Amino acid sequence: MPRKKSAPAPTSLKGWKAIAGYLGLTPATAQRWAEDGMPVKREGRFTVADPAELQAWLGRESHMAKPAHVMTKDADISAALKESLAATKREKKNSESGSR
Repeated sequence: MPRKKSAPAPTSLKGWKAIAGYLGLTPATAQRWAEDGMPVKREGRFTVADPAELQAWLGRESHMAKPAHVMTKDADISAALKESLAATKREKKNSESGSR
């Protein structure tokens, strides 16, 4: 089966609906997360967010070794899983070698 070409990641998310949709949340939840430190900015009357900053923030909040990978309908799930497993293995190897 041929692989789908993934759509390029958006460079900026404009408005609560776009931010929430990217994260798979409701706008109310996205606004609550922003109150808790999720990186968003005001541009005029709109709230905007950078997807890379959101991924980095999610990774820090989840105590991950790397930024979180936000899964969209066009994302390559198997590649994201392989990347996550490799990062976890590297982190485990580094922690084991540091404790010796």
